[in-house]
Amino acid sequence: MVRVLTAGHVNWDVTLRVDRLPEPDGEASIRSQRQSGGGSAANVAAALAGLEVDTGLIGSVGDDDNGLLARRELEAAGVSLGGLRVIEGAETAVKYLIVDDDGEVAVLGNDGSNEAVEPDDVDPERVRAADHVHLTSQRPDTAARIATLASEAGGTVSFDPGRRLADRDYSRALEESDVVFANDREVAALLEDEYVGSDVYDRIVVVKQGGDGATVHTPTGSYTHPGFDVDPVDTAGAGDAFAAGFIAVVLREDDVERALEYANACGALTASREGARSAPTRETVAEFLRSQY
Repeated sequence: MVRVLTAGHVNWDVTLRVDRLPEPDGEASIRSQRQSGGGSAANVAAALAGLEVDTGLIGSVGDDDNGLLARRELEAAGVSLGGLRVIEGAETAVKYLIVDDDGEVAVLGNDGSNEAVEPDDVDPERVRAADHVHLTSQRPDTAARIATLASEAGGTVSFDPGRRLADRDYSRALEESDVVFANDREVAALLEDEYVGSDVYDRIVVVKQGGDGATVHTPTGSYTHPGFDVDPVDTAGAGDAFAAGFIAVVLREDDVERALEYANACGALTASREGARSAPTRETVAEFLRSQY
């Protein structure tokens, strides 16, 4: 069985590189266009596989061409798709990522079939067999079901609820999470003030700060890493690569401070390349970290 299960969205991404993000009534010029798999759960799964972690995925796609392409790409990356549902007659979610010359991203998209996994669709044995489960944006009741199954089986749980979390009640999944990934705004909005700063009680909270690095708060202390100085090309998927790097090191070494450095390296390398599915391999991260010291 896989060591890590990721759960959440599986998309097909269309990335448009533009000279600038258009303002209302404005216009931008498209410099290039590319297509690839996307969705946070799929991105983290592919990134973990690239870091040589046995990884599986819980999610859903349509039975259209985009779903077929997404599945083939994940299989090629080495991700186990035993938990991926293919919904007959449905469309796979498509996201249009508009990226400017500074690497900033705006996203347009439809939900398609990426939340077709309901609580009763989850295979309990598949979840219980994993050492770790990583949750991303999805149906709150499904996230709660997966987190509860993993926790009851003695596994660990991480959760990166993403930009739409303010609209959804993820309280049950958050209660079961050992590690929570969020940016400053998300921490303040949903994890409440007691998790900001050093007063973290019984879990790890990783506060992502983009190009400025990240801070991790634990029950025994806090650590900050300033990030790495790279020229951003496309920040889409950098947060997913960051999460994958953090999880990989915590599982291998149980060293939170080391995991923070490694996660920042994964995020920086991804941001310096085009596409949300551009996370580095374990060897590439090792070479990058050696070059920094």
